[in-house]
Amino acid sequence: MPLKKNEVVHFKARLEEMKAQITKVLNGAKKEVASPDESKGYSQHSADEGTDDFVRNVNLEVTSKEFQLLRQIDRALEKVEEGTYGVCDISGEEIPLKRLEAIPYATMTVKAQEQFEKGLL
Repeated sequence: MPLKKNEVVHFKARLEEMKAQITKVLNGAKKEVASPDESKGYSQHSADEGTDDFVRNVNLEVTSKEFQLLRQIDRALEKVEEGTYGVCDISGEEIPLKRLEAIPYATMTVKAQEQFEKGLL
């Protein structure tokens, strides 16, 4: 059974809230990674520099994963606008409501997602 209009409105609001939160985190991480380290100098110990580099690399990795999540949220919001939210991009089957409640940005059924991740699609 297709999603009701009020359910789509509810999920759209959740997606927009998630997008705003992730965008805020990404902007903060971008500033942190891009800003020069003012404390670097000749007196700083090399182990401290290694720690700083490690933290910067972790921030970049987290940023990359959040950027990927942001793309998924954007795709789900596109589907809301197209009127296809809740329908699998691959199979055309309805995505179960419980899956959308757990992962509002899901654009595939579990079966299609598994096949996609295995490279079968």
